[in-house]
Amino acid sequence: MKTNGKLVGALGALSFVMLAGAAQAEPLRIGAVMPMTGDLQAYGESSRNGAQLAIDEINAAGGVMGEPVEFELADTQTEPQAGVDAAQRLVSVQGVSAVVGALSSGVTIPVASSVTSQEGVPQISNASTSPVMTDLDDNDFLFRTTPSDAFQGVALASVAVEKGVDSVSILYINNDYGEGLADAFEAAFNDAGGTVVGRSGYEPGQASYRGELSQVSDGSSPLLLIGYPENGQTILRQALEGGHFTEFLFTDGMKSPQIVENLGAQFLNGSFGTAAEARDDTDAAQHFASAYESAYGEVPPVPYIDTAYDAVYAIALASAAADSTDPVAIRDHLRAINDPDGEVVGPGDFAEALELLAAGTAINYEGASGPVDFDANGDVGGTFAHWEIQDGEYVTVRVFEPAM
Repeated sequence: MKTNGKLVGALGALSFVMLAGAAQAEPLRIGAVMPMTGDLQAYGESSRNGAQLAIDEINAAGGVMGEPVEFELADTQTEPQAGVDAAQRLVSVQGVSAVVGALSSGVTIPVASSVTSQEGVPQISNASTSPVMTDLDDNDFLFRTTPSDAFQGVALASVAVEKGVDSVSILYINNDYGEGLADAFEAAFNDAGGTVVGRSGYEPGQASYRGELSQVSDGSSPLLLIGYPENGQTILRQALEGGHFTEFLFTDGMKSPQIVENLGAQFLNGSFGTAAEARDDTDAAQHFASAYESAYGEVPPVPYIDTAYDAVYAIALASAAADSTDPVAIRDHLRAINDPDGEVVGPGDFAEALELLAAGTAINYEGASGPVDFDANGDVGGTFAHWEIQDGEYVTVRVFEPAM
């Protein structure tokens, strides 16, 4: 049979273009900006593990659009500028389609303002809780899988009142996280009849905080310390040594075993606080705990591991729903994967979720940390743990939803 040389040439060229296009297809690449060093280093590794666990499960289920998801990690050093630089490298050099993190609001907000909202890349923080984020001008590219401190302030105030605390002093890290949480707690505590006898911000990285401790102490009220483990330990040691405080309340940023290990349980037993925490009686939470233990050993008593895991799942599901790794397309599908009328899927159900999406069926992702229902501002609701230090161990007393 005689063939047309021009037709053969055209078909050959078309085949080459198609093959070249297939070869150039990019896998979903997710970046993470996390504090592997600095004041929040105690949370960096566990959050990274939570994100990596999700990546591993998703890839075991076939990945996204038939390609394994890639994971790129960058250290924020718990510093705003370092975080911005890390995020810029992830977006501009490594070409990530979405970013998980940062952990501290003081880093997340600059990253969102300077990088992700400007470059058009969705960012999901697993730990940043500042109320400032709710109304941030982020072009709808900033989300979070943990509830705002507008809720935690109410939760901690209610626990304090239940514990019979009627007055406190407040020392908070001078950033969006610290100030926002101090404001939320003080408002709720005052409404409940409590009194804040002294309040001051502090700058991280100082050798001494004795001046700040003297300023807020009235000699009898407990100290509410809103901060991070590295500088928090210095403050607690100096509070005890100087006789400024002997009783303490904490927020999520101070829930770290290294604090008890370094200061001694005898000084901290009876201290209590709050942190965002999911109920552990759901299938999603139990799957996550079992999978984490299999991969990394016992789940450490620090927050924001399951929220990092859920952030990765949300990004991967949104990419699959969009059938695209385009950052804007992913952003536009983050709320669609949480359709209240959709089929419920959870951790470990990625293959099933892909089948439902391929069939045109709506899905509703119920995460390890609870529902991941992003509202118009990218916020989620959630539950909080009332935890206490008992015999040197962190013990969850109860998990509850604060009444706003």
